[in-house]
This record gives sequence, C-alpha cells and structure tokens, in this order.
Amino acid sequence: MTLTRRMLMGVAMGGYLLSAGAAMAKTELTFWSWRQEDKAFYQDIIKKFQEKEPDISVKFETYAPENYQTILSTALAAGRGPDVIQARAYGNLEAIATPGYLLALDKQNVPELANFPESALAAETLRADGKVYAVPFAMQAQLVVYNKKIFKDAGVNPPKTWDELMALCQALKAKNVNPFANGTATAWQNETIVGGLLSSMLGKAFEADIVSGKANFTDPRFVNALTKLKEVSQYFAPNFTGVDYPSSQQLFVAGRAAMFAGGSYEIANFKNQNPTLDLGVFPAPVLKAGDEALIATYYDGGYAVNAKSEKKDAALKFVRFLATPEYGTAFTNTLKNLSPIKGIKIEDPITQEVAKLAEHSMSYLMLVRFRYQEPSGSVLLQSNVQKMLAGQQTPEQAAAEINKGIATYYKPFQK
Repeated sequence: MTLTRRMLMGVAMGGYLLSAGAAMAKTELTFWSWRQEDKAFYQDIIKKFQEKEPDISVKFETYAPENYQTILSTALAAGRGPDVIQARAYGNLEAIATPGYLLALDKQNVPELANFPESALAAETLRADGKVYAVPFAMQAQLVVYNKKIFKDAGVNPPKTWDELMALCQALKAKNVNPFANGTATAWQNETIVGGLLSSMLGKAFEADIVSGKANFTDPRFVNALTKLKEVSQYFAPNFTGVDYPSSQQLFVAGRAAMFAGGSYEIANFKNQNPTLDLGVFPAPVLKAGDEALIATYYDGGYAVNAKSEKKDAALKFVRFLATPEYGTAFTNTLKNLSPIKGIKIEDPITQEVAKLAEHSMSYLMLVRFRYQEPSGSVLLQSNVQKMLAGQQTPEQAAAEINKGIATYYKPFQK
C-alpha cells in the first residue's frame, strides 16, 4: 500500500513538473532587419509586445543594409532564415516572395491589414498573384534636412528655387560653412541625393511620361536635372567622392555642415546622436518660381512571416501587433518616420512637417518603378551619377547609360 502511494505521488509530482515546465516554456521568434540604428526602439517594442503575449519572446537581429538582401535571400533559399522578416518593398519584396519564401497575408490571418491604405498594401503585393506578403511599416520621403541654428547664424532661409539654393550655398561657403554634408562614395547615397534635390525639377509630368513611354531617361528634363546636380555638387562635403555614408552623417551630426540631402529616416538618427540639433526640412527646390515643390516618397518595406517557420502562429501574433495604431503611433513619434497605419497620432513637429510635405510628392522613381528587373534602375542611377559627379561622365552620358540599361527589359523604351 505504501509502495503504491509512493508511486502515485511520484507520478503526480512528475506531472506537476512537466506542466510547470510547459507553462514556463516560451516560443522564441527570430526577427531580422537592416535597421541597425533602430535597435533600441525595436527592443522597447518587443517588451511591450511581450507584456501582451508573455509566452512569446522575440530575438531582434540586424545586418548591414548593403548586405541584408543577400544574407536574407541566401538563408531563405536554404530553408532557414528568421521567423519574422523586415522586408524591403517593391522589387526586393518580389525577389523573396516569388520563390514562395513568404507567407501570404490576408484579412483572415492579419485582420489589421484593414488599417492600411491601398497604396501601402500595393508596395507589399506580388504582382504575379495579387497577394500581400508584408505589413507595411513606413512611408519615407527624400528631401533636404537642415540645421536651423546654422541657418539662423548665417542669416539665411530655406530656398524655394534652384537659384536660391545656389545663392544659399555660396553665402554659407563665404562664411566657411560646409553647405552639404553629403558624400558619394557609398553608391546608394547617389540615389537619395537625386531624390532629395531633383524631384521638383523633374516633376510628376516627367514621371508620367516615363511610365507611359512617352519619354525616356535621355529626355532633356532628366539631363538638365543631372546638369544642375553636377553644379551643386561643388558644395558637397570636402573631397566628397571619397566621403562614405557614415562619414557624411557624422559631418552633419557634428554641426559641421548646414544641410543633408536624403531621407526623412535620417532625422531620428541625427537627433539620437546629437539631441541639441534643431532641425528643419524643405522639399527639393523648383527650377522656377510657381512650379510645384515636391518630395520623393515610397513605402520602405514591411513585416513578413517566413513560410518555412515552425512558429507561424506566434509570428502572426507579432506581425499583427506591428499593424496596430498603437504601434504606428510609437513608430512615428520615436523614429520620426511616417507609419502608413490609419489613426496614428503624430506628436513630433518635424514629422508633422514631413507629413504635410508628403501631400505634394512624386514617386522615388527608380525604387518604385524600376527595381523589379536587372539591371535595376536604382543600380544604374547610383553607379552612373556616382561616375558623373566624379567627373568620369557627362550628364548626357550618364543619362544614356541609365536609359540603355533599363531599355534591355522595359518595352516602352524599346520603340
């Protein structure tokens, strides 16, 4: 009898330990991103998610932006990779969605997709099947960020026209102030510079003509814009062809340059590194007074679920959390990036300013329209503008090379 009682107690104790162990066990998700500068934000967000879902933990890992797509694609092709993926949009999304690496999302498994405008969902949609594969996370803008204190001390104001921009640069240079912090040694920065400085000059009509095939990149509007960019490059960082992206950022953060042509995503990083900075933004200057001032906008990417993940239910819970107005508000106000989620509250004045500028915009052209095939429009623009600004090509030659590459697959250019 005593032996039987001991056996029963042993079984009961074993069952208790097993159930306690199960209760303590957590599902650990892996979450990859290229946004190294946003790591503190995501770690805080993960804590908030875990307050709601204590049985799920999330390990956030980041990779260098220039290597991220290759590392991610290689891992996914091998049947591995993270459970949750911060994926780029448009052509880069198609590169990993087309082979079946991503789980299709809809309003059944992610009801929060209803929180997004159709334009945002389109950026995360595979053209071949019309399905959404990621929850959009940001609308980004290419514009000019400027240091208000430097402007005030120099007695200058944000320019509206291109001539005013050139006069501003001359005035700053006369006061021994570097007008722009930008360098061109990092290839992709050449594309952001084009978006930040030339969008108003190119204009919506040019984009429409390019898309329809009525014009191509040898069009005088594009060549003239590149010519203007070449002219203003004399006011970039000293020895700018050898200045890489991190160095140009540091030049601006240190208050050693008045302006930075680039993305709205830079603002939070600049402020985090130097909280004393008083920053403003302005759109690309127009060629002549009366023209519409534009910024270049695009959807940066989205949060996707690995189709091979063994933890899809947990991954979907996390992705759904990243699609809520609560998350979108935190994302917008902390990172100074515009979340496309409906119903967010923008508290930060400079982000409100970016949102207002975004009411007048054109596409960030190469990323939105020509990153689906190779050679991508982005690679062609980046490499040829880099060469042009280094004095290795004329604007006409750069435009011709860009057009030649895109024409290998874009039928409207093959007429």
